Formats: sequence, C-alpha cells, structure tokens
Amino acid sequence: MPKCDPSANIAIPELPDEIAGLGEIALNLWWTWNADGKNLFRLLNPYLWKESGHNPIKLLQSLSKKQIAALTANETFMNEYRFVHALFRQYMEDKTVYTEEEPLPIAYFCAEYGLHHSVPIYSGGLGFLAGDILKESSDMGLPMVGIGFMYPQGYVRQVIGSDGWQNGANETIDKDTAPIERVLDREGAHMTIQVPFIDPPVYTSVWKINVGKVNLYLLDTDIEKNDPWDREISYRLYTPDMNQRLRQQIVLGIGGYRVLEELGIRYSILHLNEGHPAFALFERVRAFIENEGMTLDDAIERVRQSSVFTTHTPLQAATDVYGFDMMSHYFSDYWKRLGMDKERFMQFGVNPDNPSEGFNMTVFGLRMCRYRNAVSKKHRDVTRTIWKNVFDHERPESVPIDHVTNGVHLPTWLGDELIDELDRTLGENWLNMQEIPDIWSRIDELDDETIWNLHYTYKVRMVNFIRERVRRKWADEGIDPVVAMAEGVMLDPDVLTIGFARRMTTYKRPDLILHDLERLEKIVNDYARPVQIVFAGKAHPADTPGKQILQRIFKAAQDPRFRGRIAFVEDYGENVAKYLVRGCDVWLNNPLIPMEACGTSGMKAAINGTLHCSTLDGWWPEGYTGENGWTIGGAVSDDEADARSLYDTIEKRIVPLYYTLDERNLPSAWIDMMRKSMKSVAPGFSGRRMMKDYLSKFYIPISRECMKWES
Repeated sequence: MPKCDPSANIAIPELPDEIAGLGEIALNLWWTWNADGKNLFRLLNPYLWKESGHNPIKLLQSLSKKQIAALTANETFMNEYRFVHALFRQYMEDKTVYTEEEPLPIAYFCAEYGLHHSVPIYSGGLGFLAGDILKESSDMGLPMVGIGFMYPQGYVRQVIGSDGWQNGANETIDKDTAPIERVLDREGAHMTIQVPFIDPPVYTSVWKINVGKVNLYLLDTDIEKNDPWDREISYRLYTPDMNQRLRQQIVLGIGGYRVLEELGIRYSILHLNEGHPAFALFERVRAFIENEGMTLDDAIERVRQSSVFTTHTPLQAATDVYGFDMMSHYFSDYWKRLGMDKERFMQFGVNPDNPSEGFNMTVFGLRMCRYRNAVSKKHRDVTRTIWKNVFDHERPESVPIDHVTNGVHLPTWLGDELIDELDRTLGENWLNMQEIPDIWSRIDELDDETIWNLHYTYKVRMVNFIRERVRRKWADEGIDPVVAMAEGVMLDPDVLTIGFARRMTTYKRPDLILHDLERLEKIVNDYARPVQIVFAGKAHPADTPGKQILQRIFKAAQDPRFRGRIAFVEDYGENVAKYLVRGCDVWLNNPLIPMEACGTSGMKAAINGTLHCSTLDGWWPEGYTGENGWTIGGAVSDDEADARSLYDTIEKRIVPLYYTLDERNLPSAWIDMMRKSMKSVAPGFSGRRMMKDYLSKFYIPISRECMKWES
C-alpha cells in the first residue's frame, strides 16, 4: 500500500533525536488551532516566526544547524516541547467519537480547502467551511478523509493600484515550504496515477496534508509527465475556461476516487461539497459494477442511498453547466463502460427548467444523492423553490432537500486569550460540550473589565496589524501617502469600528454604506462619537462589476473629507480575517435577500463578541434574538430603503450604545450585548453542532443502511 513519510518532505531539516517530534508537529495543522502549538514555534525565534508568516517549516529552514542543535540545551524550550509533544500525541491517539453512534468512513470531496495561510488552496467561504469540517471531524474522531486540489498557481494575491483598481498576482505554492507531504508509491517514488477517460492521458501526483487526525489528499497535474495544456488543469481554482474546468472536475471527481482506490482507502459514505467533484458519483457506480458485480440499476441505487450533496448556490445561473457536445467528447466511452446509452447518461444532469442548456452539475448531484442539504434554513427554502422541478414537486415545502446550517470551528476562530478565559470560566472540558447552550450560561460570570480589556486588546492588535502592512508596503514600494491613508494608517483603536470583509460582488452590496456620502460623512466625522469603517475582500478576477465596487470603496477611503476613517485592507484572506473578526466592534452584512446562502464570517465575529448587523438573510434569521445584534432592511431588498435603515441603525442604536459609558468608563450595555452574542451564537453555530447535525441527519442513517447491506 502507498505510504506517507515526513522524510518525503525534503523541506524539514534534520533534527536532533531529542526534538525529532518537532517535524511531526510542523507537518500537522493541529498546531494552527492549538495555542500551545503556536507558542512552541514562537519560542524558537519570535521575529523569524513572524517573518515566516507563521509557517513552521519556513521557520525551521531559516535556523542554522547550530541554532537547531542549541535548542536541546534550552531548558525553557525543551520543557515546552515535551509538554506540547505530549499534548499532540495524546490528541492523535484519542479515538473518542463525540456521538452516541460511530459512523462508517466518510470521503469528503471539495474543490477548495481553507486551512491556513501557509497552504493557499482556497478562494473563500466554501473553502473555509470545508476546512472547518475537516478540523471538527478530527476533534470528534470521525473517520473522514478529504480529497481536493493542490492549485500550484491558483491563489491570487490582491494588489490594489493607486487608482483603486484590483490587480492580481498569482502566488505559486512553494511545495518544499508548505506543510504538505509527498505520498509515496510502493517503490518509494512520488505517487502518480493516470486519470481515466481523458485522451491523451493525464496524470496527477498526490500530496497529503495532515489536518489533525484527518488526512486530506491533494491532486496535482503540474508534473513533467503531462503535456503543458494538461499541466495547467490544476493550476488555478475555478478557471473561466469551461473546457478546462470540465477537465478539472473530471480529475477531481474521477481522479480523486481513483486515488482513494490506489491508497486502499475504503469508505461507505460519499459527501460532495457543491457540484465540482460530482463525477465521483459515476466513478463509484463503475466501481460497484466492476468490483462487486452489481447491475447498473443496483449500483446507482447503492450510490444514491449512501451519498450526501451539499449545495451553497442560491441561483440556478450560478451552477456549472457543460454543453452536451463537450460532455460527449469526454464521456462517450465512459457511459458505455457503465452500460448506459447517451440519453440516460445525460439525463442525470438535465435541468427540467432549461433542458437544452447542457449537463448541470448541481442537478446531477441532487438526482444522484438521496441526502441533500442547503446550508441554512432560509437557504433550504430558496433551494427547494429553485430546484422543485427536478423532483416534479409543485409545492416547494415538499421538495426533499434538508438543511444543515453551517458552523465554524471554534478553536480556529476564537482568540487564544479568549479561549484561556473560557477555560477558566466554563471549565477546561467546555470544548467537548461546545454545542450545548447551557454550558455558555457562565459567560455571565465574565466581568465587564475582562471582556472589554480582551476586546480592546484585539482591537489594538488589529489596528497595529493593518498599520504594519501599510508600513511594509511603503518600505517596499514607496506608496503615495493618500494610498497609505486609504489602506488604514490613520485608524484609531478608540473609535467605534465597523467591519465589512467578504467577497466583493454585486449581490453582497459592499458599497451600500456609501449610498449617501453626505450622511456618511456626518456619521464618521462626529466630533464626540466618531465611526470608522474597515473594508476588505477580493473580487473574482473575471468580475468587472465587483472590481468597480471595490474601486468605489477605495476612492472613498482616499477621499480627504472622511479624514482617514474609511480604510480598505488589501489581500483579504484567512490571516487578515482573524484580526478583523476579533478586532472590529460591529460586523456588517447587507446582501440582497435571498442571495446569501449562509455567510460564516458573521459567526466568526459574533463568537468573539463582535456584534453582528445584517439583513435577515443567510444564517442571521436563525441567529438573531433581538438582543445579540441588529437587523437592517425589510423582507425585500431595496438599496435606497436599506441604506436609510443602515444609517438609522448606526446613528440611533449602535453609536449611542457604544459611546454611553458608566461610572467605570466602560460601555456596560454594549458589553452585555457582547455576552449575549457569544452565548447565543457560539453553541448554535459551532462546528460541533454542525457536524452533529450531519451525523444525525445523514451519516448515521447511511451507516445503518450500509450495515444492512453488508449483513
């Protein structure tokens, strides 16, 4: 059986036997959500830890052999190393499953994974959800394996010009400094497989990321064995070239399935996060026919009964659709091998609302999976409405699509100091009961000073982080002072701060708060009660309207009448997000209803005490209690009315609450709302609650059914 070996990652320098486990920890992303793990690498060299971008492999590479050898004589470091290594080993060996019934093995397929900025293989919310699912599955001991893509040139760094226009700079992954391992074949070479049914042949190498106890396998076509055109299949995430995108999804679905076969990994449950990897369903049908002798109909039914399809799309137009001729080019031999004719094969992806448009990947996923879910209650209702004809249902409420509202991995997104306070207040075992609301009642015991001092610490840290980024840019590029102002050099931690950070696209209405600039000017420049606004987010490289909105925001940030109180933080990603969700006072979200499927950034902010202000879309209709944040707008979106509602909410509710201080000079009513935010959002929108929902609604029922088949 193929294997993985840390020595296959030549980037790890040779370590003394006394600290050999340091390489093992560096190659497992467990440390990214464990404060002791992060502190261990910080102890090596605080400055180099910062300069490495919190990448332990880069850090170890930057140390000389003499410096590494000297670590064994450093008593402080060695004590911490022994402690952290023991924690890590205990974690890895703990097989506890935090559920009454253990599910059968799960294969989780997704086009992107947001895990840590040292592994830039993500675009946005879909990827961070997938990353949080792997992390939470590891914490719970769930038997899961992930499949995705390497994307060696897929991550686009956002570079804003002085005119506010977004430019992109592709970042190539340095495979020898990323926390990844080469998967080795039986001869000890880097494992490479041929992807079936693509002619001329396409090959993919296989890499592994250790996400705690969960293994994530990544496919990479950027190898010498492939022709140049084929090497580019895995270059970029969501390539706009539809032929190349189809080839990418064949590699992900069919190639990903073949990788699991080659690795000898058997699983019972197939979970597809969106339609990109859905061809794995056909490949599983083929495997049941050829390996277990099933008939075509029996194989289809077995796959259908044991597969989960999660959709994040609120619009039919946002799905991947491939022309029938294009599909025929790649699958004409494949459907024969399955024992199908062309018509039956294509019918799986035909949208009854537009049958001539081609093969729809979302329709395919919905048809081939018995278990289907949207990612919030509101999104479930939207999804049932737009896909009701796939199921021949006239009444949306009878459409067989369930929901599992997204959640976030608390150890990743909570600030370390806040976690320490929660350990003291809720008890050290609180993370294992995080989804139980009563556990959070003790938040009331956290006094005002503690909560406010923590929040202010995060706020200062956020402002310093933004200023440091501007300083570095000025030192490297000599930027114009007006650009420096626009990018946040004048932010003040004592000013009420509203954050808006997410993908820059029209339906999210990032510039809604700029609707009336005269009114906004009065709000931000109030002498006694000023407001500052921090924006961040990327537009898709092909989204010109999104880039135009971003440019408008940047121009407003450059406008001297706002006195530096509007800032745009360049190159929004996982690291920037952690500073913003913890450091802002208010998290703003104002999408067009009902276009927000869920939106997890507001959850990440709310669990840290940053108060959420949003239209009633996505997760907020489930999360809003009337006391833990604010709503704006009505049931139907209207830019003019929603902007007025937003300004009114800021002026009449948010600003007075923030700036009303008690005799201790603390905004006690604001702090009380922070408590209510944490108490209400953390348990209900935690990764643990989300995974327990997947268990009870899908994984356990499928496991029980599989056990019947095997008996």
